[in-house]
Amino acid sequence: MEDIKRRAGYYVLSAGVIVLVSAIAYDFGMRTFEPRPYPPPDVEIGFLHSLQVVVETFTATGYGSDSPWYSTEMNILVMLLDLTGVGLFFLALPAVFLPLFRDALSESPPTTLETTLEEHVVICTYSQRAETLISELRSNDVEYVLVEPDGDRAVALEKDGHLVVHADPESIAGLKRAGLEDADALVADVSDKVDASIVLAAREISESIRIISVVEDPDYAVYHELAGADEVVTPRQLLGAGLSQKVTSVIDTDLTDDVGLTDVFDIAELPVHRKSSLVGQTIAESDLGNTYGVNIIGIWRDGEFQPAPRPETPLEDGTILLVTGSEAQLRRLRTATISTRRQFRTGRTVVLGYGEVGRAVDRALEREEEPCTVVDINDIEGVDIVGDATDRAVLKNAGVPSADSVVLAIPDPTVAEFATLIIRDLSQTVEIIARAESKEGVQKLYRAGADYVLSIASVSGRAIATKLIESEEILSLGTNVRIIRTTAPSLAGRTLADARIRKRTACTVIGVERNGETLVELAASFRFELDDTVIVAGTDEGTNRFVELFC
Repeated sequence: MEDIKRRAGYYVLSAGVIVLVSAIAYDFGMRTFEPRPYPPPDVEIGFLHSLQVVVETFTATGYGSDSPWYSTEMNILVMLLDLTGVGLFFLALPAVFLPLFRDALSESPPTTLETTLEEHVVICTYSQRAETLISELRSNDVEYVLVEPDGDRAVALEKDGHLVVHADPESIAGLKRAGLEDADALVADVSDKVDASIVLAAREISESIRIISVVEDPDYAVYHELAGADEVVTPRQLLGAGLSQKVTSVIDTDLTDDVGLTDVFDIAELPVHRKSSLVGQTIAESDLGNTYGVNIIGIWRDGEFQPAPRPETPLEDGTILLVTGSEAQLRRLRTATISTRRQFRTGRTVVLGYGEVGRAVDRALEREEEPCTVVDINDIEGVDIVGDATDRAVLKNAGVPSADSVVLAIPDPTVAEFATLIIRDLSQTVEIIARAESKEGVQKLYRAGADYVLSIASVSGRAIATKLIESEEILSLGTNVRIIRTTAPSLAGRTLADARIRKRTACTVIGVERNGETLVELAASFRFELDDTVIVAGTDEGTNRFVELFC
């Protein structure tokens, strides 16, 4: 805004000088070059008349009071005045003053923090990753301020209910206006080079504030640490680790490894494959509880999580069961969800795309001594087959039709979606595990035929939240289902049935820690106590809702 005002001032000054000089030239030309008497006898015409003629000419409102002109010099001068007027008033004037009028009439974004905050989080700037982080912060009553350099976007964010400051996040003054001196932490998430600059500016303000920087290229992580970042988050490495977990384990019990309850029970996500004997049965008909001794927390279907599904819910190909039980019980159920136990061998797992995510998946498979076939369009070290992931011949050559799993680590969403359609056409039984750059891309990949999709925005946003939130322990980051361990004072004295946790939050209480013991067999009459630590499973939205209501 200040820059626009400065330009407008320069314009007015320049226009005034041009008009004045032109009027002097016109007055001189009329008195010197015109053969007719000027001014006419007995008529007093001064310099003001020449100024009037110039203004009329420039603004195209002249009435030709002095025309016609007889001298060549004056005709040339008048033509030059006409052209100058067009350029000055019909081209330059709108370019300078329209933005000024627009900004004067539009809402101005806040340029400083008007509310007094303490121990808040300063986020630079807004993104889908920040959206996930903000959701976590709000559910834990952690205040935050967005620093947004784009004025229009800052206004829109403020209308959406965010506390935002319109400022340059790389400037010390901008961060001070966002209250960084009183903040608890700062998150830098713009670009690798800009984030490093933000970290340096923040360190000029405070040596003690926690700084989390997001780095797309892992090679740059060391520079962010040198700049002063306390922790560096690498989204693509996180996403690669999450995708690889879905391939490297027959039973995915990493959830309970994080919880530290593997001696009590395991939690697993088990996909129901097309050849499974369970396909076509309802949950009630499958009688998983009595047959296998497991409890169903919920199911995933077409990317949507259904907590505590109804007994009449059918089990279909691609349904993912989220269940709890002992390792032996889960392995017996795993045998029922697929026709044969997965046996890894060369070419049975195909990784499409060998960027940062694909390399992370490949490294994870190598650590587990599970060989795979890597396909990439570029002929680089580590790639087994060079070709386009949307080329049927390339996919056939990579062994996709007979593979157990395909990991789509392709950053281009359009290519990933089209490749998913081709892979599903080549094989109805292969498990497709895909990455998505945005939340919107998740549903499209599921619709295309993917079995499991992870969003880089959700995974990395949740990872940042874990580093900031101390009141809630987020125990699962590599999966769409979160497991949190937290105290819930509002539940004290209430029974599990009275709290209606499943209905109100779409979450399932899977365990309660009390007096050093973990209780997992919770009847509807189970009554919570004040010092209980509750272990809850659900989606992002569900666990956030649980924290809002009961913590």
